[in-house]
Parts: sequence; C-alpha cells; structure tokens
Amino acid sequence: MLKIFVCIKQVPAISEVRIDPKTGLLKREGIPGMINPVDKNAIELALNFKEKFGSIVYILSMGPPQAEDALREALAMGADHAYLLTDKRFAGADTLSTSYTLGLAIKKVLEEEADKENYLVICGSQTIDGDTAQVGPQLAEELQIPHFTFIQNAELKDNKIIVEKLIKNDLIMKAECKLPVLITITNEINIPRFATLSGIVDAFDNKKIIVLNADDLNPDLNKIGINGSMTEVWKIFLPEQKGEYIKLSGTIESVVRELYDKLKEEKVI
Repeated sequence: MLKIFVCIKQVPAISEVRIDPKTGLLKREGIPGMINPVDKNAIELALNFKEKFGSIVYILSMGPPQAEDALREALAMGADHAYLLTDKRFAGADTLSTSYTLGLAIKKVLEEEADKENYLVICGSQTIDGDTAQVGPQLAEELQIPHFTFIQNAELKDNKIIVEKLIKNDLIMKAECKLPVLITITNEINIPRFATLSGIVDAFDNKKIIVLNADDLNPDLNKIGINGSMTEVWKIFLPEQKGEYIKLSGTIESVVRELYDKLKEEKVI
C-alpha cells in the first residue's frame, strides 16, 4: 500500500508576529500557532490521494511540544498517523539539520514496512517564518530520492507521479517519475478542507500522536540541532518604512479618480 509522508510546521499566527527589539529574533512565547498555510495544501493533496488509492497518510512535524496542536488538526482533517519530533537537542536547527532529522523519522517508519520503496513525500514549498524553500530538497537528498519543487498539479498513475509547474509566463513543465519521490507544492494546487466535527472527535478519541526524541532516532549528534546547523541567523528585523504615503477618502469614483491623477502626476502611468 502506498505510504504518503507529509511534513508540516507549526508557525506563529502571522498577525501576531513580534520581534524582540534587543535580540532581533521572533518572539514566540505566548504567540498562538497554526499550521504553515501551504502545508495544509500538502495535507489536502495527500488526503485526495488517500481517497483515490487507499493510501496511508503520515504527518510529521519537528518542534516544541505545543506543535502537537498542528498534528491534531491534521489528524482531524483525515490523516492516519502523526509523529512529533521533539527534543531539546533538536533546538536551534537550521534547514539542514531539520531535514536530516525528518529523514531519520521517515526511515524509521519505513523500517517497519515490507515495501520500503512505495512511498511519496509531500512538503509545502516554504514556510511563512523562514521562507527558505530548502527543507524539501534537502530532505530528498537525505532520503536519496528524486524531487520536484513548486508543483501546481500532481497525479498518481501506475506507481509513478506526474507533475506540472509553471516555468515562465504560460510555459508549463510536465514530468513524471517513479516512486519513491518527494514533491513540494504551492497553494495553487488545491483548496484545503476544514476538519469536521466527527474528524475532530476521531482525532482525539481514536488517534494518537507518536512522540520521537533523539534517542528514538539514534542520530549522529553532530548533525542535529545547533551542532548540525551550518547556517546562523544573525538578526531578524522589520524593514523601515521609506517614503511618504497618502490616505484617500470619499466615494469609490472620487478615490479612483484621485489615485489615477496622483499616479499620473508621479509618472507611474
């Protein structure tokens, strides 16, 4: 049976993001979290495949204990199994050590399966907090499988995946690859479903989250957390506002006319 792994991340609710003026880092304490938006599209795609082919959907997330909320939501949407990778030794991980750790978790699950080649990994293209788009490709390298990025359409057929992505203007790339393979997808691929009431009850009453720490994964300790991170964030800051702005009021017609005149005056149009 096809196994689908979806890697998700709990990120700060974007409207609540604050930056510590002293450290220049994101303030996460007391900030509500949510599933990274495009990761929900990844979950939806996995669930679509599950409904068509009877696949098993595994959700993985690396983060602090409160990331369990994101995994519960994924289970409520219809995922079958959820794994939380949490350990103080994972803290401070960059994309390289994150992908290494996720790779170990996927390999651990596959060790218990008879068919270790019939699987698909789906990731959101990037997160709204880091925005690097690096974890997906790096995870594919850890698993030693092919990958496609920024996919806008995907289909499964005869143990192969067929993908499409926009290259330039109206130029679309279409490719196919035998499983196993990893894809990162954009939010144009689908519209994520909402968890139903019965799904929420099922997620809490009948499904459990499996917690894995460093000892469970038996990693090279020099490749996880800060020790395994090859990059370092020096500072995060909000860009300073430059230039003046005007606030227009009135009827729609008058605002549009005034805006048009201003843009023409500035030779924008």
